[in-house]
Amino acid sequence: MNSLKKVFDFYIFSNIHVGIAGFCLAKISLFKFGIHSNLAPLLIGFSIIISYNFIRYFEINSKRLGWFKSWFFQNEIRLVWVSILAFLCSIYIVFFTKFNFESLFIIFPFGFITVFYAIPLFKIGKLQVSFRNFPAIKIFSIAIAWAGVTVLFPLLEQGYHFNYDVYLEFLQRILILIAYTIPFDIRDVNLDDKQLKTIPLLVGVRNSKIVGTILLFLFVLLDLVKHNYFEKENFSQIIIAVIVLLFLWNATTKQSRYYTSFFVESIPILWFLSILLF
Repeated sequence: MNSLKKVFDFYIFSNIHVGIAGFCLAKISLFKFGIHSNLAPLLIGFSIIISYNFIRYFEINSKRLGWFKSWFFQNEIRLVWVSILAFLCSIYIVFFTKFNFESLFIIFPFGFITVFYAIPLFKIGKLQVSFRNFPAIKIFSIAIAWAGVTVLFPLLEQGYHFNYDVYLEFLQRILILIAYTIPFDIRDVNLDDKQLKTIPLLVGVRNSKIVGTILLFLFVLLDLVKHNYFEKENFSQIIIAVIVLLFLWNATTKQSRYYTSFFVESIPILWFLSILLF
């Protein structure tokens, strides 16, 4: 039993789970526009593993994530090998497949947001300034970066012409990602610096859940104004919005690490499976 827990913890905290979630979000975008390629989604999944492990390493060195530090150093060699394998797989996709190399240019601004989410851009006195530390911007930077990487990038890689529905999908993805991220900010209410001004710190835990509920309503409503509207797709959107809503309203400041790190992070995987089903 203890061995299974170690494997499970490694799967979660090595960011393999969140990498799979990123793969699923990209596949969802392609499916919605009738495309079935795996190249960009796989590259996104591998890149998330690399970048998130790098961010965690930086956060540990900067004395963040104290609870994570002992686990990290116990598994450091394994994490390095997972990151190296993900890097080699990324190289293979970019240089040894029919991958559209030019599409990488759109990923730079979103990659910049991701990398400098934790790494300071500059210092003001003793204050290290990163996207993470900009008041009220933290959650929006995460949502915009993930939406750009999982909607715009995979479609561009396939040469899809950006139109009204693409930009609407991008907006919808931002809305659901903000709602999806609020449980993480609720978890960190007692840990985050008050100057961060996350949504729960600005308006309170209960009101942040109301904000998330409104965003999910808009996420579902925007489906009705799409040119390529399909009832079955809308049904899967409603299902995933309800799932996010349940996790949102059950989030607390004292929740288990597994609540967000595994269960909430599983939402894109459930969304992908619901689209396959419907």
